[in-house]
Formats: sequence, C-alpha cells, structure tokens
Amino acid sequence: MNDASLEIAHAAARMVVEEGLEYGPAKRRAAKQLGMTGRAELPDNDTVEAAVFEYLSVFCADTQPAELRALRDTAAVWMDRLAEFRPHLTGAVWRGTATRLNDIHLQLYCDDSKSAEIMLIGKGVDYDVGSAPGPRGSTVDCLSMTIPCPGLGEPVGLHLTILDADDLRGALKPDARGRTERGDLAALRRLIAQHPPAGSDQLGSAQP
Repeated sequence: MNDASLEIAHAAARMVVEEGLEYGPAKRRAAKQLGMTGRAELPDNDTVEAAVFEYLSVFCADTQPAELRALRDTAAVWMDRLAEFRPHLTGAVWRGTATRLNDIHLQLYCDDSKSAEIMLIGKGVDYDVGSAPGPRGSTVDCLSMTIPCPGLGEPVGLHLTILDADDLRGALKPDARGRTERGDLAALRRLIAQHPPAGSDQLGSAQP
C-alpha cells in the first residue's frame, strides 16, 4: 500500500464517520478532493475500515460506543420480530464502525421471497421496495423503512435485503482474517454482551 492510497483511506474514513458515506463513494470522493483521481490506486475496503476504526478511537471515543450499542439493541429487537426469516445483521452495525448516521442492514433468508412483505403488510408497517446486489451477480428486493431507535432518541433507517433460504449456506464463511460479514441474533447478542459501552446505563432500552 503506497502513501497516496493510505492518504485516500484516511480521508475516506473521515467521510464515512462524519457523513455516513459508504466505502466506495467515500474513496472516490476522497481521491477527487485530494487531486489523485486516476493517479493513485484506491485502497481496499479493509484498509478503509482500519482507518475508520482509528478515526473513531481518536475523535469519537466518547460517543460512538453508546451510539453503536443503541443501533445494535434496535437491530436485535427487529431480528427477534423477524425470526422466522432467519435474519442476519450486516454492515457497519455488525462490524462495529456504526455511528448514529448509519442505517441498520438485515439480510432475510426466506423460503418465499414475498413472505416478509406479507408479514409487514399484516402488521401495518410502511416500507419502500428497492433493489440491492444479491448473490451470483443478481439483484434482489430490499425493503426500506424508518423505525424508532429508543437508545438514540431519534429514527433510523432499516433495510431488509430479501435472499433465498438456500443462500444462507456459506453466508457465514469467515474471511482471511477470521471475520464474518454477517451474524445471526445469537451472535449479535454475544457482541452486545462482550462490548458494553461506557455510559451504557444512560441508554434507553429498545422496546418492541
């Protein structure tokens, strides 16, 4: 990794934390702002994630752990509600880099692709239907809604990516560093238990 790529990674990390950008757009904007478009190799996501953790530890150590806990508590409530669809948490809330600017991303592994929508309609939940990248280069439905996050005292976005039940096989395969891209409710609860934030007693409880 050369110095230019590292500079892009650190600039992108600031955008990820301060603006809630995804890694791809943050890297491209960082390269443009630094005048390195086309002149430097963009850093990979692992390098950006390492820079994000560094940025959080330096500039957000007094706020981010509690915000992450609030988002994880809310994710756990919805994973419990959606248990029949084998929900798995992914994204920044799972990886531990989330702040109050991040949305919650759940992947649902359904026997019937419309079953989650039917349940939400039956419970009177308003949602929008979009698309998201799926396995094998396909696109899949993504159901997006705004939900309350009691621990933050404000609403957050929740996105449900609808996958086939068979896609769950291999979904928990760890990467080269032994990390997984997603986790089920039991795994999330272990994370919550292992990493209580400072001042967590001041958080509101996430009630259904």
